[in-house]
Amino acid sequence: MTMTSDTGRFVLGDLTLQSGDKLPTATLSWKTYGTLSPAKDNVVVYPTSYSAQHADQEWLIAPDKVLDPTRWFVIAPDMFGNGLSSSPSNTPDYPTVVTTADNVRAQKRLLAEAFGIERVAGVYGFSMGAQQAYHWAALFPDAVERAIVVCGSAKTSVHNKVFLLSLLATLEAAPEHIGGGRFSAEPKAALRAFARVYAGWAMSQDWYRADLHLSAGAADLDDFLDTQWEPGFTRRTAADLYAQATTWLHSDISANTLYDGDLVRALQAIQARVLLLPARTDLYFPVADNANELSHLSHGELRPIPTIWGHRAGSPSDNPADLAFLRKAVLDWMG
Repeated sequence: MTMTSDTGRFVLGDLTLQSGDKLPTATLSWKTYGTLSPAKDNVVVYPTSYSAQHADQEWLIAPDKVLDPTRWFVIAPDMFGNGLSSSPSNTPDYPTVVTTADNVRAQKRLLAEAFGIERVAGVYGFSMGAQQAYHWAALFPDAVERAIVVCGSAKTSVHNKVFLLSLLATLEAAPEHIGGGRFSAEPKAALRAFARVYAGWAMSQDWYRADLHLSAGAADLDDFLDTQWEPGFTRRTAADLYAQATTWLHSDISANTLYDGDLVRALQAIQARVLLLPARTDLYFPVADNANELSHLSHGELRPIPTIWGHRAGSPSDNPADLAFLRKAVLDWMG
């Protein structure tokens, strides 16, 4: 197969959410990589992670990386709230809570209605993308052959929620905040604080101890935070960051009418082969969370990434050792 790609926007119309609210004139932005096979049996869904747009994570799609587009037809749907799909920045009446399940159900419609795809060979996701991969497997157990969960979990833990609530409180404390995650102007000081809260969680204590924050040429810690870390967040609007953090806060594969909050039942219902790839030093999604989930999965495997890179080990664009580990694990799992 030869490498091809395409982009588009899928119009969902007025989308009724889990909450009962409507997302008006909802749209999903997407990009595909590779060629769909005649049997439509080579589809891999690759949802976006927190604040990421599809272009930010397409470095991983290459014959020598993790997802080979000469073999797989990779569909990357942009998550609601990321600035490309429906988001507070482009939708004035964006609802208070859009859940992970709302995202995945919209993605299922995209595949069925735009591409005629009813079953996928796999769903691969990192972080919030991993939460979406887990939701795919739980919400549509007959339609997913494999789920690859990289630095993610089936349900946002209490400790993880403490981190998210600190981010939301930082934005809410801005004088520009007018309520409900909306702002009269971009809260520059609050976003600077937001990025620094995030920096204390995204990489491990060992990563900082090894001075890896200086490895890309930063003069000191302040220079790293100002010039290399903060721009990853200030490129998005505060309202979009707030909305996606709220989605992450509420993520739970069992919080729906299928499972009525019974996480064990939701995990047991998954038919897909689930590969769990937590980072040993991840502060958001520790190995213990995936280990607890594994005991309830019919077909699961836990392969912790041996790393000091913390959560960032799951997106190792500048980390060859963790990329090699991730690539081998995924190649093994995808057969």
